[in-house]
Amino acid sequence: MTQLRFLLNDTEVALTEVGASDTLLDHLRLTRRLTGTKEGCAEGDCGACTVLSGRLTPDGLVYEPINACIRLMASCHATHIVTIEHLRGPEGGLHPVQAAMVAHHGSQCGFCTPGIVMALYGLWMTNPDAGAAEIETALQGNICRCTGYAPIIRAALAAGAAGGQAQDALARERETVAARLTGMRGARVSLARGADRALVPADTDDLAAALLEEPGATLVAGATDVGLWVTKFMRDISPAIFIGHLMKEITVEGDLIRLGAGVTYSEAAPVIARHIPQAAEYWQRIGGWQVRNAGTIGANIANGSPIGDTPPLLIALDARIVLRRGDQRREMPLEAFFIDYGKQDRQSGEFVEEIVIPIHRQARIAAYKISKRRDSDITSVAAGIRVDVADGVITGARLAFGGMAGTPKRARAAEAALVGQPFAEAAFDAAARAIADDFQPMTDMRASAEYRATVARNLIRRFWLEQSEPGLPVRLRQSEGV
Repeated sequence: MTQLRFLLNDTEVALTEVGASDTLLDHLRLTRRLTGTKEGCAEGDCGACTVLSGRLTPDGLVYEPINACIRLMASCHATHIVTIEHLRGPEGGLHPVQAAMVAHHGSQCGFCTPGIVMALYGLWMTNPDAGAAEIETALQGNICRCTGYAPIIRAALAAGAAGGQAQDALARERETVAARLTGMRGARVSLARGADRALVPADTDDLAAALLEEPGATLVAGATDVGLWVTKFMRDISPAIFIGHLMKEITVEGDLIRLGAGVTYSEAAPVIARHIPQAAEYWQRIGGWQVRNAGTIGANIANGSPIGDTPPLLIALDARIVLRRGDQRREMPLEAFFIDYGKQDRQSGEFVEEIVIPIHRQARIAAYKISKRRDSDITSVAAGIRVDVADGVITGARLAFGGMAGTPKRARAAEAALVGQPFAEAAFDAAARAIADDFQPMTDMRASAEYRATVARNLIRRFWLEQSEPGLPVRLRQSEGV
């Protein structure tokens, strides 16, 4: 197939000339003249470009807020893109979310307002009884410089109380839209705009075949990193293979969680909350809601960034990954995948297919993220900590850090200082001192080497404070520093 097909509001779109680096935001604004969707940061940070993406899942048609500025066009195949222009009330007037924003003075300069409305629209559809905490989480990826958010939260609460979800256009048309999207699926899509080429595989087997044909192709999942390669660094990513719709399987077998590499942070969140509840708060600090709806765990691993959010936690949990090349698969410990800065143990034509995470039901576990801004920010230092204790003695310890070296890496000297010792403050003080033998961090725009070293030491002490008996009466919030 040589057509990119998707629904845009109430119109079916079929495009033949699409390049790998074409963005949804440019298509909306420049081609369709749907200028309600704004360009602010062009890096998925401010939320002014928020639209809804409807996609088919085993549980039916799901709508999620995403960033149009870094959503590449080929990723839109067989989806329903909904912009601010499509919103309307039951009688054709203002939508309840829009009406509430007017009534509660939720807009001042107005530039960010369409993106905020679309994020709240996504929440309004899926959680009509959302409280202030859920609303704040939904707005993590939307920056407003004017209102201070209080009137926006009041508007969101009012919109939820107003109801009307059953009469909403996306609810009434859901079956029809699902049928139309189903008819777009099933075959490989090959696209080009001149020499700029994009390919959308039909399924995972087709991906394996396509990557053997184009072993140097750029793999694009949620484009939360690759999108910036296009919008900020003007990199040529052609040919690109778009895989965000693939490898969505989630299973729990005994004490193992198996996640397909294409599972997004949002899709994995319920499983994490159920089986690794100690990491649930950390999980909600990965990007903003829009980023969590697009970004995939497999791509976060495969990208190999030393400040990726998931590897420190997953390494601490002794996770493994399955790599596939054609019909051949191999499994390895996640920590062994990272060789050096920008270098991973991935052969030509090979891709990450699955992540296997052991469930440690009796272990003491924590995950920490330190960043300049609490929400929707890039990590300065991240830590995943797992400690096994029996009869008051530490029998096992895995401490993994991001932002401290050229790769996500275990703190083996700190681990050695813990194992075999009583579960006591002295052991964790010794482990904190041993961090100096594990890492010589760098200084960059996010943090100095001295700051990173201090933070890593203090995170180990913080773990002790939170886990000790009787422990802190209230767990430290992630935003309160270390």
